[in-house]
Amino acid sequence: MTDVAARESEANAEPSSRGVVARRRTRALVMQALYESDTVEHSAADVVDERLPDMGLSRRDGEFARGLLAGIFANAAEIDKIIAEFAPGWPISQMAVVDRNILRMAIYEIMVSEDTPPRVAVNEAVELAKAFGGDSAPRFINGVLGSVMAAADRIQSERPETLTN
Repeated sequence: MTDVAARESEANAEPSSRGVVARRRTRALVMQALYESDTVEHSAADVVDERLPDMGLSRRDGEFARGLLAGIFANAAEIDKIIAEFAPGWPISQMAVVDRNILRMAIYEIMVSEDTPPRVAVNEAVELAKAFGGDSAPRFINGVLGSVMAAADRIQSERPETLTN
């Protein structure tokens, strides 16, 4: 969806759904920034700062994006261990860049962030996979995240101080 179409859709949305649409667009921005960071080693924070004004997102959305990035990078090693545990057939380095970064963001939201209910994080990740990933990406993302959610209590008890907000 183009930025203009997304803004028009958001403008026509019910007031209670505008925040949902803005959060989805913010997550898409974060995923794109992570992708760019992974592929061409640009600073993800700089990518967000550069693109945020053109996306028509609020200051609050910008803070949400920066908070996601900071949390993902602060917990990157542990998040990647969780991905490796629940997607053993796909080494992180061989996983599609889009899938890897959607999983990183969703696992951070599920395991650490208190801003998003876990089921919402999974749904948003699947929607991003539909928009940006390959044909099998939504099913793959949903399967990995479903397993992470089922084991979330065990993961937290085994790694009580390794994941930080």
